[in-house]
This record gives sequence, structure tokens and C-alpha cells, in this order.
Amino acid sequence: MTNLKPERVFYYFKQISDVPRGSGNCGGMARYCKNFAINHNLKYVKDDADNVVIFKDGTPGFENSEPVILQGHIDMVCQKTEGATTDFINRGIELFVDGDFLKAKETTLGADNGIAVAMILAILESDNIPHPPIEAVFTSDEEIGLIGAGKLDKSILSAKKMINLDSEEDDTVTVSCAGGCHFLAKTPLDFQEKNGTKITVTLKGLKGGHSGVEINNNRVNADALAGRFLNHIKKTFNFDIININGGDKDNAIPNKCTIELCVDDADLFIKTAEAYLEIIKAEIADRESGFTFTFSKGETSLFKVLCDDIKEKLIFALTCVPNGVLEMSADIAGLVQTSLNLGVLKIENEALSLHFGLRSNKKSGLSFLIEKLQAFFGSVNWETDTNGHYPPWEYKDNSQLREIYKAVYADYFGKAPKVEAIHAGLECGVFADAIEGIDCISIGPALYDVHTANEKLSISSTENVFNILLKILEKLK
Repeated sequence: MTNLKPERVFYYFKQISDVPRGSGNCGGMARYCKNFAINHNLKYVKDDADNVVIFKDGTPGFENSEPVILQGHIDMVCQKTEGATTDFINRGIELFVDGDFLKAKETTLGADNGIAVAMILAILESDNIPHPPIEAVFTSDEEIGLIGAGKLDKSILSAKKMINLDSEEDDTVTVSCAGGCHFLAKTPLDFQEKNGTKITVTLKGLKGGHSGVEINNNRVNADALAGRFLNHIKKTFNFDIININGGDKDNAIPNKCTIELCVDDADLFIKTAEAYLEIIKAEIADRESGFTFTFSKGETSLFKVLCDDIKEKLIFALTCVPNGVLEMSADIAGLVQTSLNLGVLKIENEALSLHFGLRSNKKSGLSFLIEKLQAFFGSVNWETDTNGHYPPWEYKDNSQLREIYKAVYADYFGKAPKVEAIHAGLECGVFADAIEGIDCISIGPALYDVHTANEKLSISSTENVFNILLKILEKLK
């Protein structure tokens, strides 16, 4: 085997990091992949959903081998540190190296899943590594519901083996994942006018994180915390809500929520509210050491505020709606089976909306969760809707790819890898649902704090996983 230098992986990662590629803004990255195919004389298909599939023949000796899909998604979650001025729509991200880690200045790194794209491009570029025919599938808008994978015409693919490169632990091969959907609860707003002093309360510094990967790590949801705060304070103070806003992705646990209130006695309100938030801070310090809060006193004036009925229903919903882990698997130790995440809370266009990310490793569990939320929000007469449904990927007993990976990993590291099912959604589920008999595995380098501005990628891990991937391809003769 001729090793392909991992430097080409990082070369391509830098290239695609210069391309704006937040979810919903995948056109530039799709054009990049299309131009790559053209420049390397490779057959390709680009569809209207900004998915790109690039085809490469097998190398000498592999011409008649069964093809394999190499797959990753081209979009990224765009999060930034407080005060950062990054323009995710028009500009790329700024990379830097910190020891063994690759990071981005003030933003998410986008290694979820840009590092997969970079690995695949490096393989497609090379002519000196042995591999079977490759169907390189680059999907769009994975982070907002596996949309691209769902829209891709699977009939253009002939492979019955697929290596997804969207996992985040280098000692693990993933063999099953959850399905899920987006759930929206929404109500039009009625307003009234109240005199008082404007107080802005900001709850911030929480860890946040991926709503699939981190949902069982007991991380505090800023929007749910806002409900707890408001529900407690209303026992002591009359207040009105001018605005409330927390989170911007339903698949990210919100780490900040901002509440604008109208109160009569601002100084007494702040004193009382600070005392309660200090109690909460002490309570969660063992798992949320970075949590903090601020109060800002504004002008005294006449404000447009939510009517009392909407205010009470909002506080009730934030306090009582289910959130986090609902059920653990009885079959697989440590696996979350069903969960939900309140990821977005906002007032916009004179409507109040709550956006949830729902997940379950069983179709029936997801269906019941939808019914549960519909019943809950029906009790307060709010509208509900679901979209972005994606199927679970169920465990396959006789996986040739899994066994090849286990053997290659053991030979490379001298130990066996972990074989795991996960609660996060992977596009493997979409492909497994559409292509009968497909054999999938998901692997990837070590990633930390994905979907946050602290995201980082291990450089040495990337090199190891890339070399393992090359060895797997060599065995698919």
C-alpha cells in the first residue's frame, strides 16, 4: 500500500474552511465540489438540493470490485463567541493550531463534517492508492434535518457498502443511530402596554453542546432555565415580558437566553432575582461551572408587552414541557433511546415559537413523543408542526464492513475498537432506509465540543483515522 500523506487532508480542510457553508447556505460548497470533479476529470452529479456525488473508477486490480460509498455532509453549524463579528453568510472561518488541536477563531470549527469532505477529496485526488470504485456522496443541510440526504436520488448509486465519516470518537465504530424530526410549537401574540422600567436579564456561560451527543450529560438548557427563573420570580413580583430569546439551532442545547422585562421597582427586582440566580448557580456549579448572569437596567417608559394570558402560558410551557432524556434503551447499556431538546425560543413577526429537536432509536418512540408534545401544547391552544423527519439506522447482524474495520483497527492499534450505537442522527439511517441491504459503518477522528465555538479537532487522530480508512479501502477488493 502507498500511503497518501495526511497533509492533503488538511490542505483541503483549509480550502473548504474558506467557503461559507452554514446550513441553508450550501451553494458555494456544492460548487466547490463540482469544480473539483471537473478539474480532476471525474464524473459527477449535482442536484437542486446542492448534493454532489463524484464517481471514481477502481484502481488497477480493483476495476471489478464492488463499489463503496464514502459519505460526509458539506454544511456546518455556525456558532460564535459572544461579541464575535464573524459573517457566516459571506465569509469562511479562520483556523489556527493549538498543540495537537485544530481550532477556529471565535467560531465553530466545522470539522463536523468538513473533515470528512477533506478526507474524501484527498482520496479522490490521488492516483497512487488502491481502492474499489468510489461513489463520493457530499450531502447538504445535514445539520438541520438530514435534508440533503433525504432529497438525494439514491438510484444514481450502485454501491451496497457505505462508510460514513461523521463520527467523533476515533476508537469507536458506530453501527446504529437514532431517527428524529423537528417539532415546532407556535402561537400568535397579543400585546398590551405597560409603564415600568426595562430590565434585561441574561443567562449565559452554560456549556451547551450537541443535542444528540451531549443530551445525557446533564447539561443545563438555557431556555428551560429561563422558565424556571420566571416561574419562581412571579411568586414575588408582578412583571411583564417585552421579549425573550434563547438558542438558534434545535439540535444545539442553548447556552444563553436573554429576557427583557418591564417591572415597577427595578432595584428590588434585581436584588431578589440575583439572590435566586445565585442559588441556581450554586446548585449547578458541579456540572455548569461557567454559568453566570447579568442584569441591565434600562429606561422607564411605556412598553409593548405580552398580554397576561400569553405570558402565563409561556411560563407554564417553559417550566413543564418535557426536555432532555425521556427513556434509556433496555437493549443497549448506556444508550439514550428517546429524547428532546428545546433548542430555540424566540419572539419574531408577532409570534412566539419554541423549536425542539426530537430523537429516538425506535420509530414508535418518536411517534409517541410527537403525540405527547401535541397533547401538551394542545392544552394551551398553541399550533404545532413537525418536519425534517429522518429514519433510525438499525443494527445489522452480518456486517462485512464492521468486521473489516475491527480487524484493521486491531492491527493498527493493537487493541479492539468500541462498537457502539448512538443517539445522535446520522445520514446512514436515510441511506439504509432507501437502499435495501446496504452495509454501513460510521467512523471519524476525535472531535470535541461540536456545535459550539470551542469545537476542536485532534490532528493526530485525523491522521490515524485517515490511514485506517485507506487500509479499509485496500481490503475491499
